[in-house]
Amino acid sequence: MKKLTPKGAFRKLAAIYDAMVDRYAQSAEAIDLTCADCPDNCCLTFFQHHTYVEWAYLWEGLAALPPDRLEAIRLRAHDYVEQARDALSQGQHPRAMCPLNLEDEAQGLCGLYDHRLMICRMHGVPNELVRPDGRRVSFPGCQRCQGLTETLRAEGREVPVVDRTPLYKDLVALEMQFVGSNLRRLPKVDHTIAEMIVLGPPRLK
Repeated sequence: MKKLTPKGAFRKLAAIYDAMVDRYAQSAEAIDLTCADCPDNCCLTFFQHHTYVEWAYLWEGLAALPPDRLEAIRLRAHDYVEQARDALSQGQHPRAMCPLNLEDEAQGLCGLYDHRLMICRMHGVPNELVRPDGRRVSFPGCQRCQGLTETLRAEGREVPVVDRTPLYKDLVALEMQFVGSNLRRLPKVDHTIAEMIVLGPPRLK
């Protein structure tokens, strides 16, 4: 399999992201889900990400920021990692503000919106994934979404569920093209955005 250049990989990743956004929008519209005036904040949710190509794409966006803005994000990322480590050590689920959320913490606006990662794009609506072992994993959506879907079910209406499986397959194929033959030898990615920031751009060799 021919290894992709970062530019080529990011172009393909953007197309996958566009497909995710379209499917999210269709589901959200059917459920009447909107983030406006939501009392919760998804940027406080503990997410871990699992591909080198997304990690590198995140750093493409970070590298384009003014130096002072990037340094502020680095400092917030270090704080996030410490808070998450403390929570996990106490058996608690971490809940800290994503270091990219610099614009408006009350509303959860992302300071690197165009480069946000897959889970950030898909979180909210009901979705499911069929794992390689055949097991189906379901996600009910955010708290506001769950309230709306309960109403739909009570009315006897169908709840739209996004199938993430084909999107994941496309992402896995892209990861293989991006990393190349080193993929099997590299450590598995299992990082929060804060950890990806603290660690710097991914090393692929």
